[in-house]
Amino acid sequence: MKIIFAGTPDFARVALQRLVEAGFDVPLVLTQPDRPAGRGMKLQASPVKQYALERGIAVAQPRSLRLDGKYPEDAAAARAALVAANADAMVVAAYGLILPQWVLDLPARGCLNIHASLLPRWRGAAPIHRAIEAGDPETGVTIMQMDAGLDTGDMLLFEKTAIAATDTTATLHDRLAVLGGRLVVQALERVAGGGLQPVPQPAQGVTYAHKIDKSESSIDWAQAAQAIARRIRAFDPFPGASTTLGADVIKVWDCEIDSYQRLPGVRYGQILSVNAGGVTVACGEGALRLTVLQRAGGKRLPVADFLRGFDLQPGMLLGHAPAAEPEA
Repeated sequence: MKIIFAGTPDFARVALQRLVEAGFDVPLVLTQPDRPAGRGMKLQASPVKQYALERGIAVAQPRSLRLDGKYPEDAAAARAALVAANADAMVVAAYGLILPQWVLDLPARGCLNIHASLLPRWRGAAPIHRAIEAGDPETGVTIMQMDAGLDTGDMLLFEKTAIAATDTTATLHDRLAVLGGRLVVQALERVAGGGLQPVPQPAQGVTYAHKIDKSESSIDWAQAAQAIARRIRAFDPFPGASTTLGADVIKVWDCEIDSYQRLPGVRYGQILSVNAGGVTVACGEGALRLTVLQRAGGKRLPVADFLRGFDLQPGMLLGHAPAAEPEA
């Protein structure tokens, strides 16, 4: 089969590499335009573009695929490239652009999407982050036949994986990327042989994984320790969970749940103890022992190293706790 591939980040690059290694003919790759990145804010090609160019695969980077949209010239050029590729199917993984109906209708076998959740749970932009944040015990990858809706198409293939108590978005992402690459190869092979039947998504259990916003990174110490710990793992590596001490911003990268019952007079966000093993902070319910921290402009450090350059003491108050709070 001849496959057009559309994707942008490393999650998609893993799938593209797996397709190429499996022997599929990939004449064209679509990916997002180069973006400024790094401290110098220089234009940087996406991981998918970098891989495609290394393999001599043609790359198109339209700003939009809408023929009647803001960039009709980009869309028209992309359509010409897609038609010339004459592919049997398109595989889409974290591309970042909405596919209009003309794109969905173009390949003879349609467009297959690699989605990093067990649909219909966590449709949308950030399924890995939201699954960890919600405390889901498992997630997975769904190979879906795309339609005009937001991750609403029929399911072709899926596989589950457990979410470990230590999983971050980074570790779970890497596992799901490998799983997605393997599953899409299986799905295409079975589609070619006529052995894969589309299954409509259940009407029950639909949730939406809204895009992660940097404003969500601030830790709310009034929440339960378990909920804060999940958010810290969900926001690793982006945007990183953070708290404040006065004007200083501290990022929190790792923590442990502490068996602590709040005492009268202790406020959430209050530092309870400080030692080389961690900084223990009272939460709305329970406490967290912070074990890996980072100050602005610094590196992630084990707490023992962090404390050598940043003074934290019991009684200090982290975050934006109100001036007065009822005693527990």
